[in-house]
Order: sequence, then structure tokens, then C-alpha cells
Amino acid sequence: MKKSRIIAGITAAVIALSAFTGCENNTSASSNEGSKASTVTIGTLDLVNGDLIAQYENWYETELGVDVKIVKFDSGKDINSALASGSIDIGQEGTSPAALAIASGIDIEVFWIGDIIGAAETLVAKNDSGITTLKDLEGKKVATPFASTAHYSLLNALKLEGIDASKVEIIDMQTDKINAAWQTGDIDAAYVWYPVLGELLKDGTPITDSKQLADKGVLTGDTNVVSKKFAEENPEIVTKFVKLQLKANDIILNDSEKAAEEIASVLEISKEDAAEQITQFTYLTADEQIDYLDKSFAATLKDTADFLVEQKSITEAPDISEFESRVTSEFVKAAAAEN
Repeated sequence: MKKSRIIAGITAAVIALSAFTGCENNTSASSNEGSKASTVTIGTLDLVNGDLIAQYENWYETELGVDVKIVKFDSGKDINSALASGSIDIGQEGTSPAALAIASGIDIEVFWIGDIIGAAETLVAKNDSGITTLKDLEGKKVATPFASTAHYSLLNALKLEGIDASKVEIIDMQTDKINAAWQTGDIDAAYVWYPVLGELLKDGTPITDSKQLADKGVLTGDTNVVSKKFAEENPEIVTKFVKLQLKANDIILNDSEKAAEEIASVLEISKEDAAEQITQFTYLTADEQIDYLDKSFAATLKDTADFLVEQKSITEAPDISEFESRVTSEFVKAAAAEN
């Protein structure tokens, strides 16, 4: 697989520093006022959706019509820092980081829903931890990446059960650190996603998951967001990007065996594991995308931001109108019209 890939050796701290110092050294040509980009830099996570198929097929490099740089990150929080600093043009992140970005004034638009999360994000407890219910988490150490969809789901799970979150030692930990902490006994449980989740389940027990929470009204998903400036200057690139996601979703929805093979290759997991993970998400058609983006997704992000305020993760959330102005279906509509 030939990829023009940047390994994410730039640490989140460096990216965040550049964001707060007003750095505008974007690696793409979109930093030149009024110009069309000659390069697009895409921030990605190891999320089980069409992005992995697009990576496997090298569609970004062959079909976007510009040079492509792909940067892999560990969390949506790091994606936000990169967007704020201008280090990437398009990023992939969950609903919680997307809500956080909008509430923090990062100049982005949400333009694609990669998936609706189900059991792919799960709260799992070590078999020897004594945890069998949410109530058992009191006094225990639970790891999750802060400002992620998993963090949002964990806090909502506690709230729905009437559990005071302050009685649980919730630890901010990136996915690449969680498995190590699990193996050394430094944590008792974790709310996390694959591939780390798959490792924890080998000697862990599921307590709840995001499908169960969605059934109770707590919806989470994964999105693609774009720098508003980049989108305004390069709408054709963003439309082409969406066309690739639609093509990838068509494979997931209609040729699950091929989808599992390609996703497994990118994640370096077994085809069987990939096939199982695919069943734990909901993937949307173009019409479903438009329906979500036009009717309810801004409200989902607003609800998420309000909850983050309640949990003191952020100080305030903007009015619903701000979220409505940051969610757009125009690129999905354009891409669907061209198909």
C-alpha cells in the first residue's frame, strides 16, 4: 500500500502550543489567501468506517486531484489541536470532540458522519476487579481518553444510574497507554474502542456499551470535520472526499466480506475481528446522511456540549444556532448528485 503518510511524530503538546500561539503554518496551500490547495492534509484515527477502505484503496492519493498527506492521531482531542493550529485540513473525530471544537471556537464544519457507534465502544472491567455493575465502579480506577465519545458515554452511563462521578477515579488516558496500564494492574476498567478493546476483552467483562446507551437516548458517532477556510476555498476537494466515503460505505453495506478484508489489512487484525467490529456500527447512505445532518445532528452536538459543561470539561456551550451553522449537508448533496 503506497501512502503519502506523515507518522504522527508531532506531539499533541507541540500542536496545542502552536494553536494557542496563533500559528498558521498549514502544510497545505490553503494557507495562501484566495488560492486553491495543492496539498490536502488529512488527520485520521483507527476508526472502523469507510476511511480505512479509502486508505486501503489509495483513493485519497489517486482521486482527490491534489497531493495528499495522511497524519494518524490517537484521539479527537489531538485532531482538534491540529485543526486549531492549521496543521491539518480535514480531520476525523467523534461527536464529543466535534462538540468541544465548536464550543471552543475552532473554525470547523461537520460535513460527514462516518458511523453511529454501537458496541464498538464498551466499558470493560478486569475479571479480577470485582466489578460486575456500574455501581461497582465506585472507588475504582477507570481509564478513558478525555473529551472522546467514550468519555462522554462513560459519564452518561454513570448519570443514568444515579452514580456520582466524583466517587469514581476516572483517568484521562490515551488508547495506546490503556492496554499497558491494564496489564500492570494500574486500572480496574476502561471505556474504550477497538483495537484496544479487543485486547481488554481477553480477560475482561463488558459492563455496558454505546449501543445500550444509544437505546436510552445517548447518541454518539464519528464524524469528519473540515477547516471552514479550507472548505470555502476548496469545495471540490471536500466534495470528492465525500464521494470516496460514499463509495466506501457502499462496500461496507453491500460487500461485507471485501470490507472486512480491507479494514483488517489496514488495522493489521484478522478478517474475523474486522467483520465482527463492522457489525458494531451503523453506516449511513447518502439520504440518511443528509437527513441526520439537516435535522438532528446539530442538536446532538449541542446536547453533547451542554453535558461537557455540566461535567466542567468546558466552561460554556454556545447557542444551538452556532452548532447549526457548523453542520452542513452541502458536500453530501453535491457528491450524491455527481454519483
